[in-house]
Amino acid sequence: MQTPRDGRPDHQDDRTATSRSRDDSPDDRPLERPCAIEHHGVVGDLRTIMLVTHDGEVDFACAPDFDSPAVFGRLLDSGAGSFSVRPTDWDTTHQYYLPSSAVLATRFSSARGTLEVLDGMVPAEALPEGVDRRPLLVRLVRVLDGEQDVVVDCRPGFDWGRAEHEAEVVDGVGVRFTAGEDRLVLRSSAPLSADGGSARAHVHLRRGEELALLLHWGDMAAGEVGEVGAQEAQHLLDATHAYWRAWVRRSTYTGRWRETVHRSAITLKLLTYSPTGAVVAAGTTSLPEQLGGERNWDYRYAWLRDAAFTTFALMTLGFTEETDAFLAWLEQRMAAAGDDGLLPVYTVRGDRPPEEEVLDHLAGYAGSRPVRTGNAASQQRQLDSYGEVLDSIYLYNKVRPISWDIWQEVVGTLDWLADHADQPDAGLWESRGELRRNTYSQAMVWVAFERALRLARQRGLPAPRERWEACADAAYRRVQEEGLDPRTGGYRVSAQSDQLDASLLMLPLVKFAGPTDPRFAATLEALERELVVDCLVRRYPTDGADGLDGSEGFFVACSFWYAEALSSAGRTDEAEDVFEKALRFSNHLGLFAEEVSATGHQTGNFPQALSHLALISAAVHLDRALG
Repeated sequence: MQTPRDGRPDHQDDRTATSRSRDDSPDDRPLERPCAIEHHGVVGDLRTIMLVTHDGEVDFACAPDFDSPAVFGRLLDSGAGSFSVRPTDWDTTHQYYLPSSAVLATRFSSARGTLEVLDGMVPAEALPEGVDRRPLLVRLVRVLDGEQDVVVDCRPGFDWGRAEHEAEVVDGVGVRFTAGEDRLVLRSSAPLSADGGSARAHVHLRRGEELALLLHWGDMAAGEVGEVGAQEAQHLLDATHAYWRAWVRRSTYTGRWRETVHRSAITLKLLTYSPTGAVVAAGTTSLPEQLGGERNWDYRYAWLRDAAFTTFALMTLGFTEETDAFLAWLEQRMAAAGDDGLLPVYTVRGDRPPEEEVLDHLAGYAGSRPVRTGNAASQQRQLDSYGEVLDSIYLYNKVRPISWDIWQEVVGTLDWLADHADQPDAGLWESRGELRRNTYSQAMVWVAFERALRLARQRGLPAPRERWEACADAAYRRVQEEGLDPRTGGYRVSAQSDQLDASLLMLPLVKFAGPTDPRFAATLEALERELVVDCLVRRYPTDGADGLDGSEGFFVACSFWYAEALSSAGRTDEAEDVFEKALRFSNHLGLFAEEVSATGHQTGNFPQALSHLALISAAVHLDRALG
């Protein structure tokens, strides 16, 4: 990626330097344009991620876990903390990942010299036993040619910038940041100063010289004495690089778009919470679906739907350990389900997400408010989740037979679903408007019972087959009778609305409808007419029916569902065109947010699991179709 000297995308205003007191409200301060969403790379340690801009600044990071409060939040407010490492002068930057890795390189070039910053977060699994396994960011700066002056500026914003903190120099070690019981420690190979809550350094480097920076959560360990050396930082980066290369080598995928598919797989792995096997929907909160609008949500939690899709995508590529871990986590969720059934979304530890809280002190990305933590979707009924969960269990069983214990939880889960299968729900898109009996949800109810019946037959497992067959039949009929739009001859979002919905693209993908079935063919034709613009697809018309004001962009996952549906229908050439064009809307690193705006910029939370798992599914399907 090449960017101008000022480091800002051409569609955004210059950053405005402001001084901020704790009493300032966002509305009292000049609006500062953050780095564009698509101008970020991502590093992670399988517990949390950090976003790194194309000009060397960590502007979003929650620690120690995905759903912890942010310690760097400049992406959402200029006063919420950041960690920048960059030269004083450059003309262009290029950012890329090391091959088959989540180690990120940002290269600054000018007539004076070329400087590179390597960023990596070290997964605990990459470290030998007995080594301290706290969240750790490694930043290694090296001059490749000429000479450069490097400026380091690290100022945390504990608890979303709400908590006061102190910065103190620890002789021979670095700077310790303290906010109540929370600690961050920045170690450096060059002396650091503590100034106004920041750790700073100005270092002159010549060709071949290096600057090492290690940032970790928690206080200093007993063995952390003396300045950190470049050799130590390089060793940690080498261990991280080796971990990711070894992980990618487990892939069995050898088809087209291999590098793109593997980059998406690495991204999904980065969104996995290793201690439990849960998968978060995205690594951020409140990045807007529409600039200045209210469609700003916290996606740092594990949706059953997204997690099930993710593990299936990884399993398709040969990554079975992640599926083992997710299934163990899912079994616990099913065992703990109460009278209300499974929640649509959990924390990475398996709890109900906290109630939504609006962080009024944050200005929001490019002034897009509110900024939220927590997610009220946990209070919703989303019946389609059961279909996605049962489909993933059914597919897992093809690789490794499920246990009797899991099967008992499946039976109990479907007992609940049988009693509630005909009820209205919030649906796949989590509408905050009026509940309705959604066509897609009913199709996925059918999937849940149909897959369970297949499992029972294939394994000879005891099950209330007659009841399940009746439930599957009833759900199928509801789709065909209530979901039919008499105007088009295709399916509609529900009996209560003639609105179109791109989730209907999934019907042939989950084997509910044949890809050339007249009803689905009419649905596809109507979607192409009303929601598709070339390769980009809207979820649905945003006319207020979802209970929210404003509009949104094109939904990335829907573009890949569209390509896969075209391929299933035998329109292979068109499918390949749609897929290839959709890929062009990724950022310079092959990463996708949730949506693409009408102006072609990425919007919504980033990186988005659903976007990348849909890409993998479409690539695998299309590769088979092309032969």
